[in-house]
Amino acid sequence: MSSFSNFVVPLVSFSLFIIFLFKWFSHPDSTARKRLPPSPPKLPMIGNLHQLGLYPHRALQALSKRYGQLMMLHLGSVPAVIVSSADAAREIMKTQDLIFSNRPKLSIPDKIVYGSKDIAFAPYGEHWRQVRSICVLHLLSNKRVQSFRYIREEETDLLIQKIRQSSSSSTSVTNLSDLLVSLTNDTICRVALGRKYSDEAEGSTKFELMLKEIMELSGTFNAGDFIPWLKWMNKVNGLDARVDKVARLFDEFLSGVVEDHRNRMQGKTDRDDSSNDADLVDLLLEIQRENKSSFTLDDEAIKGVIFDMFGAGTDTTYTSLEWTMAEILKHPKIMNRLQNEVRQVVGSEIEVAEEDLEKMPYLNAVIKESLRLHPPIPMLVPRESTQDTKVMGYHIAAGTQVIINAWAIARDPMQWENPGEFNPERFFKNPTNDFRGFNFEYIPFGAGRRGCPGITFAMAVNEFALAKMMLNFDFPLPIGVNEWDMSEAVGSTVHKRNPLLVVATSPSC
Repeated sequence: MSSFSNFVVPLVSFSLFIIFLFKWFSHPDSTARKRLPPSPPKLPMIGNLHQLGLYPHRALQALSKRYGQLMMLHLGSVPAVIVSSADAAREIMKTQDLIFSNRPKLSIPDKIVYGSKDIAFAPYGEHWRQVRSICVLHLLSNKRVQSFRYIREEETDLLIQKIRQSSSSSTSVTNLSDLLVSLTNDTICRVALGRKYSDEAEGSTKFELMLKEIMELSGTFNAGDFIPWLKWMNKVNGLDARVDKVARLFDEFLSGVVEDHRNRMQGKTDRDDSSNDADLVDLLLEIQRENKSSFTLDDEAIKGVIFDMFGAGTDTTYTSLEWTMAEILKHPKIMNRLQNEVRQVVGSEIEVAEEDLEKMPYLNAVIKESLRLHPPIPMLVPRESTQDTKVMGYHIAAGTQVIINAWAIARDPMQWENPGEFNPERFFKNPTNDFRGFNFEYIPFGAGRRGCPGITFAMAVNEFALAKMMLNFDFPLPIGVNEWDMSEAVGSTVHKRNPLLVVATSPSC
């Protein structure tokens, strides 16, 4: 009996060991069967967070040169895949767009935008589909953008007047950055809310400070999102209090706007109501009132959409226009060619008409090149995978954040000749290369389901303002300035670090 036990026990143990090994190596979740993207070494608890630096788009580009176009980082406890090539971006944003259409939950936007009931930060699902459909079909369609043409014309004329007033002599310096902020803020206010708040001294200051605080908070690194046990720090450093305060103030502001519009609509008859004069709040309330589908557009969703109009409409639009002007001023030959094109198209007419923009291919190329070098949100808004999948042969687990470095992709020497050079003519060589999400080597507005729906509106504002400035002014270097400053500010939206100070003079010919 003893000899039998001595034989059976080792045999059973060996058999169980073989079964265990077989199960281990054949299990679909076994790490031995997974091929993960390459990853730099990480530190305990913080992972690779220390490697992001002040300018993550630049730091990630440098890391990608060593670890590849698809790279895995560990941002605290959050796994994140970094995409740094057009091929990898196409796989994420086109081939597997549905799998990567979710948004990670970020605590600061989630608090400000009513539990992410807007478009930009909403999780992928029925709410997001319905709200985005409303924006695409009703708020930001080509027809609707054209209906706001008179607002763009009036606000751009006002910009030209302000530049003239601040340029009383050939040595007067104008803070063009401030004027471009006013242009975009006032345009969005009129389009979205039906009025602008810069006409009221006290109201204007509060409104601008509130928007500035929101933009700063949106770009603030929140350690609690990546290292959950550090959430307590937000109470100590005051971040939670700042977010709660600005969320409450903006909600009070938007609630007042919605209520004013609702009261005004109730005082109108259908005969009085003219869709041509309706702003975006009017349109949203009309959709809410009609309620022709099972989807309910509540007040929080309306306020969330309006928040996106300001967040995406003002900050990114003004930033792209500011960088475009900075690049033009840095390259006098390009500015001269652009001025000549605008002035030849306008001819004997006094002002630019929006129809003239179609005859200005160089102006369009200048803006495209500026967006290539300076995408307003260089790493776009993060995505998140909804299921396990493979990308370019690498395993990506469900719940992995995906960060697409649009800035690095647009400077990839494999895709662009002399990528660091500002050269608008490159878009004449490849005129089909556009920023609407079909060319993945050039995605300043993103692509796929999560691409920005406001491209047409942003471009209408930028092209018209740039043409008007090129028609009406020359911009010599200010006295004492040898070259233009092109340094970047820190934040999710990358502005110029220092304001764009210009001397604007009447055209020399």
